[in-house]
Amino acid sequence: MASLPLSFEQRWLGSDGKAHRRLALGGGLVAALALALTFSLGNPDASRAESGITIKAREVAKLKSLDEGAQAEILVVGDSAEERNELIPISGLPREQMSGFAAIQLKNANYGTALKCLTQAIYYEAANEPLQGKRAVAQVVLNRLKHPAYPNSVCGVVYEGVNRPVCQFSFTCDGSLLRAPMARQWAQSREVAMAALAGQVEQSVGSATHYHADYVLPRWAYTLSKIEKIGAHIFYRFPGSAGTERAFTRRWNGREFIPDLNEARLRALLAAQIEPEVPEFTPGTTVVPHVTDRHAPTDVGGRLDTTKTWRLSIPDPVTASGSYKSLREQQGEVVAAPETPAEAGETR
Repeated sequence: MASLPLSFEQRWLGSDGKAHRRLALGGGLVAALALALTFSLGNPDASRAESGITIKAREVAKLKSLDEGAQAEILVVGDSAEERNELIPISGLPREQMSGFAAIQLKNANYGTALKCLTQAIYYEAANEPLQGKRAVAQVVLNRLKHPAYPNSVCGVVYEGVNRPVCQFSFTCDGSLLRAPMARQWAQSREVAMAALAGQVEQSVGSATHYHADYVLPRWAYTLSKIEKIGAHIFYRFPGSAGTERAFTRRWNGREFIPDLNEARLRALLAAQIEPEVPEFTPGTTVVPHVTDRHAPTDVGGRLDTTKTWRLSIPDPVTASGSYKSLREQQGEVVAAPETPAEAGETR
């Protein structure tokens, strides 16, 4: 028989309550700790508190590490990336049905700022994508807002990491914001943002919290669950319970602001950007791109973040490794015996 989940107090203070009694001597330290943890992990909606999933601090840290550091490396670019992305199977997990956002009313003083941040994300990430692709990007932003692993404001999600070496949305820190947007695409992006903030849901991407262009292959693509491809973007959700609708219990924090940006630094980065040369990949070599080449050339926002080393040790989903095979099984896939490269028709 499975044990019942521990309450908040039992998890953090001990089931016997002794820690609670010791901490009570600190004059309300327990209450302060509870408030801080609630703020950092997110406040579940009262109507969903019983059915929501509590994600512990260490689990949040693990989720955030799935696309940071070595996991953020780009394994391959170009036609080969498109081919290998196709080989990653769509997850067999059910498509999560997400609820609409609609937390920021038009009369709220924060609405205009939230609308600007969401419009920027849609424009710089998906200006030339189909309408569904724009809606999907908006859905990812709002999904992140409601997940404990990310900030719980629209601008907080969009500008996460803006003052660190690598941003979550690279257009916020590579100088792209200094370019005047194209009027038609900006208007379309704004309309999509307004609809998303009014509660429209793009159910085709479900609980997606990640996406990337199909002409690159990041290492984290092998650790998340692939759920949909729209236009040039491939969308992913967290595997397991962290990617289910019940995990998205965080509420909007009621504040929206765009952080201070170093305009001089952004202008220097923008001026330094040049079209990157297409490297001639040779097996066994390592290519280190120039630090200013942050986006793919076809992106409105600039270039793919390639500040990490490009390595050619590419996981092969056809001859799946044990970890990848395990991931597919977790997603509900029936994993057949691996084919040889010749059987799979793959050219190495």
